[in-house]
Amino acid sequence: MADIQFDLVSPERRLASVSAREVQIPGADGDLTAMADHATTITTLRPGILRVVHAGGTDDYLVTGGFADISATTVTVLAEVALPAAEVTAAKVEELAAQLRANADVDVAAKQVADLDVAARSLGL
Repeated sequence: MADIQFDLVSPERRLASVSAREVQIPGADGDLTAMADHATTITTLRPGILRVVHAGGTDDYLVTGGFADISATTVTVLAEVALPAAEVTAAKVEELAAQLRANADVDVAAKQVADLDVAARSLGL
């Protein structure tokens, strides 16, 4: 099976640059999986788990927003906030939830915080 180049960056740092089999993306309009030969797509992200499957295993990242640029050979994710799953703590989730509440109207914030809560629970928090 062909691989795609995957890059994940946030304003603070580059988190990943690997050859991946698939990238599972929490898109604002629904989850999607990008693989080699994917149609060119740009999507915004919602809070959730971004999963990267590669030859060395699977890596999970918590993202809170941003966008993904997908082509037949690459997936580039520019995230507002992105953390490797190992760095996610309950305190960090609470901090991110407070930021989401402060930066959006009440209805948008409620949806974003709910999505963040689901992602945190999927990581066992």
